[in-house]
Amino acid sequence: MASTESGARFQVLSYPQVVRLDEVLTTPVAVHGRGNFPTLDVTLLDLVENVREKLVGSNIDVRCIRMNGGAASYILSTETNQSYNDLDLIFGVDLSKTENLDIIRDAVFECLLNFLPEDVNKERMTSCTMQEAYTEKMVKIYNDNDRWSLISLLNLAGKNIELKFVDLMRRQFEFSVDSFQIVLDSLLFFRKISEVPMTRHFYPSVVGESVFGNFEEALYHLHNKLIATRNPEEIRGGGLLKYCNLLSRDYSPACEEEIKKMERYMCSRFFIDFSDLLQQHQKLESYLNTHFAEDVDKYEYLIILRRVIDSSTVCLMSHERRQTLKLITDLAQSVQWSLAFQSQSMQPVNLYSQLPIAFAVPPPPLHTSSTTKHNSWHSGVATSRHHQQYHPPHHQQQHHHNKNSSQGRHHNNIPFRSHQGRNTSYNSSNYGKPRFIPHMNSYRHDANNNHSNVFRSNNVDPRWTSCY
Repeated sequence: MASTESGARFQVLSYPQVVRLDEVLTTPVAVHGRGNFPTLDVTLLDLVENVREKLVGSNIDVRCIRMNGGAASYILSTETNQSYNDLDLIFGVDLSKTENLDIIRDAVFECLLNFLPEDVNKERMTSCTMQEAYTEKMVKIYNDNDRWSLISLLNLAGKNIELKFVDLMRRQFEFSVDSFQIVLDSLLFFRKISEVPMTRHFYPSVVGESVFGNFEEALYHLHNKLIATRNPEEIRGGGLLKYCNLLSRDYSPACEEEIKKMERYMCSRFFIDFSDLLQQHQKLESYLNTHFAEDVDKYEYLIILRRVIDSSTVCLMSHERRQTLKLITDLAQSVQWSLAFQSQSMQPVNLYSQLPIAFAVPPPPLHTSSTTKHNSWHSGVATSRHHQQYHPPHHQQQHHHNKNSSQGRHHNNIPFRSHQGRNTSYNSSNYGKPRFIPHMNSYRHDANNNHSNVFRSNNVDPRWTSCY
């Protein structure tokens, strides 16, 4: 890759990167429809050309077309296993008139009509119908500092096509590794007029830009999996969810001292933008569904998110903080149920004995008193080991328990992907005793708040507390 300017924010892509970009543009992507609407096989190249022609025909000039986000990072990365979720495309347009937003919206969904199968009757299909059937979300921001709109097309695997129409945008990136934008105009023009395929000695010059500021520095962060940003309080949501996503993908902070301060800003801005539990729940569920295909990845992400919020939130009252922690814990529990049933071939298992140490409490005694009330564990306070009682749910109770059979040890293992990328498993036994989680409201206190060591070993630790 040759640099146009030393230390500048622009760089010219190399031939392998241009080929990789061309592959992304020409690979079909499924746009799923709701209900009985058919799935559309769309290539970014055809979609971009259709949308641009439609906008120009509606007297809306398109300044440039760019690719950014995870797809742009994938093209610039040297790793072969680099992955991406959303396919983000930016159209530079004039939004000085508010009615242009409606024109752009109608143009996009009219273009989707061209991708419907031939046997579908298109006479009664309108842009409103296509919008209801194929849209994941739509966003419109119009003020003095920001004038842009977003249309996200639905993909059930999480690889949504996101079309962003921008006139003004104050903040165009969250972290340095997702700050890359690749200008597509030269490649689109080359494919339109050239009858000769690309070769190593004949291909268009494609320019990449890092809106982080320094292209070389941002590329170094990408290749070495480093986390860096500026002024996270300017980002909607503080970049908190993206930050925890990077941590779950084995990224590490470029500066440990600086990132600790930024975590507080991230949490503060997140709770400013999503102040009540309903908004937080909707945002978390939406983020999990659009960024993670596997339940294992969702579970790891929730563990990291909970730990960051627990250690870096300074703007909430204690009861508000506990409510948010409980929300994340409940989401992790629902994912854990899914993992438990998947790993045990849909056989009911003791969920509480399967959780990693991050949600564990001291194990109860093997012999319980019949006079103890069933809700003795639900006080949320870890009492003395000799007074703890555990009553499994009715469908999990064992009617013929042999106290001499391995001391009630459970042999159910659930696979998890560790932060080193290796497949490991969490055994429910510890020194021959089961680790029960009588209530998900209890958790193990991590005094070190070490994000890099996400999963702990099952060593007995007397330091227990409750999140209530």
